[in-house]
Amino acid sequence: MVIDWINFTPVRSLAGGAMIGLSAALFMLLNGRIAGISGLLGGLLTADGWREGWRVCFVAGLLVAATLYVLVAPLPPIVVRSSTSTLIIGGLLVGFGTRAASGCTSGHGVCGLSRGSIRSFVATSTFMLAGFATVWMVRHGWGA
Repeated sequence: MVIDWINFTPVRSLAGGAMIGLSAALFMLLNGRIAGISGLLGGLLTADGWREGWRVCFVAGLLVAATLYVLVAPLPPIVVRSSTSTLIIGGLLVGFGTRAASGCTSGHGVCGLSRGSIRSFVATSTFMLAGFATVWMVRHGWGA
């Protein structure tokens, strides 16, 4: 393993993680809801989803935050080394997985684990193990 010391940012990473944790805690405290993106977006895509203003505000906040970040700091270069079909298949698999697990990494990994949810522990462990196995297979099994 090689650490890219030039781009190693532990302080920014810690601050970002703390802000994610704080926002998830505040969202639960103030709204009584879990800040899981897949559930939030899934609910937004239903017939009544747009009538729930909090969902629209949450997604708008994600978009505004990304836009503000670009104004403050340059984005790193984006390098995609996969074909379009691989990206589409990967996206569909992630969508299927979040549906099967009743949530995504933000809902289970951030919110569920902090609440001590066993279901979230199992889901997050499965996400992580599948990710580890995929990286290992791509790098070692397929020689990439």
